[in-house]
Amino acid sequence: MFIGLLTSLVFLPLTGAGVILLLPQRPSVVRRFAASVALVELALAVAVFWSYEAGETGGVELVDRLSSWIPALGAEYYLGVDGLSAPLILLTGLLGMAAVFSSWHIEHRVREYFIWLLVLWTAVMGVFVALDLLLFFIFWELELVPMYFLIAVWGSGRKEYSAMKFLIFTLLGSALMLVGILVVYFAAQGSAEIAHPFDMMELGEKLGTAALPLGRLLVPASLVFFLFFAAFAIKLPVWPLHTWLPDAHTDAPTAVSVMLAGVLLKMGGYGMIRICLSLFPGVAHQYADWLALLAVISILYGAVVTLRQNDLKRLIAFSSVSHMGYVLLGISSVGAASTAINSVGLTGASLQMFTHGTITGLLFLLVGLVHEKAHTRHVPDLGGLASRMPFIATVFLVAGLASLGLPGLSGFVAELLVFLGAFPVWSWVTALSAFGVVLAAGYMLWAVQRVLFGPAKERFATAGDASFIEAVPAVALLAAVVVVGVYPALLTDVFSSTLSQLMVRFS
Repeated sequence: MFIGLLTSLVFLPLTGAGVILLLPQRPSVVRRFAASVALVELALAVAVFWSYEAGETGGVELVDRLSSWIPALGAEYYLGVDGLSAPLILLTGLLGMAAVFSSWHIEHRVREYFIWLLVLWTAVMGVFVALDLLLFFIFWELELVPMYFLIAVWGSGRKEYSAMKFLIFTLLGSALMLVGILVVYFAAQGSAEIAHPFDMMELGEKLGTAALPLGRLLVPASLVFFLFFAAFAIKLPVWPLHTWLPDAHTDAPTAVSVMLAGVLLKMGGYGMIRICLSLFPGVAHQYADWLALLAVISILYGAVVTLRQNDLKRLIAFSSVSHMGYVLLGISSVGAASTAINSVGLTGASLQMFTHGTITGLLFLLVGLVHEKAHTRHVPDLGGLASRMPFIATVFLVAGLASLGLPGLSGFVAELLVFLGAFPVWSWVTALSAFGVVLAAGYMLWAVQRVLFGPAKERFATAGDASFIEAVPAVALLAAVVVVGVYPALLTDVFSSTLSQLMVRFS
């Protein structure tokens, strides 16, 4: 079976990067071409999302599959979309477009910059549609190279240090994941029931055993589970594996921060659900209390440390540690005996990935605009910007309110579903986690008040508002925040179509 839509979706940015190599070294030409690729890629992402039919089966659709990819290993070129991946494909399309448009001011090595940015886009999109473990790992690793160069070359501050720190942490996680994949491969290869030992769908149905045979050894499934979990926890990130994130965000260019916070962190949550829960449901159920404990620590630690930040970028970076803790809290609801509770918690976790991506991506976009026009991100030096930048201030205010969970905006719905799914299972942990919302209100309202309001400062008298090109991605992300907040069923029905079927395995 080979349809081609998902292949086009994945490899269009990579093809665009190849074409940019052939373009003349004129920044205006490169920018316009990259913007054209971004708009077409966004259109493809929207088409994939709307083409997915969220029925009762929640199955895989729009499949591109070639069984002859690496026949000696039983590896396939296997792309597909289901209720878990369809909204994340839409998210990646939105944020990729925002990243390209927010890079309009780049003047240094413009052609190389957009090449790496488009290669990064292909890698991330590939992660969300790959249904073969080996192919998934290749896309996962491909993301490292462009991200390293984007931070190390076009970043600021300690950019080489931050890029290397990101690389070391992620490579460590990838090494653990590779070991887990090899164990699963050799265990599946010895089973007559599993024809394709890298097929995630087939493995998820037939691999759920207490131990995996590896030659004459029996490897505990819990060990393999945590090999995968560690890789995804680093990317999410979960405390105490989060320390690469604030440095990477602080020193990365705006577009890279948008992609990093908006999409790359979601790869961790997606991997936990797609691989850890699907392949090892029994282990996930057994250790769900430990997942809940890590979640509440991440939520509260991230929020408390955020209160201490004076750099706008570091503030939003640490807030991401806190907000992604809600994803892990929702995943921990698999400790419940009721599949209905499981489904609510996991739907909340999945929706939190989408809403955090749009909200935090928008916040990083706006911080980049503030820094570009005010020439500082230091909160005590800012103030009174609302009168100088009315558009930026308005969108910043709405994004900040969405981040703290204001009803009517997308952040509220996601956190509410997480709490509804987790509270029947982990009541005290959920109650403590809910205090993170109070802390979020504290640091976000403090930042908004200090940055946007108060007396206008003379040093910002010439600071202008966003241009049309700068406003386009901000309006697109703002629309997503409002639409999902008002009509969350647009996404929750899609997520739950697949997650409810997955949760049957926990009953």
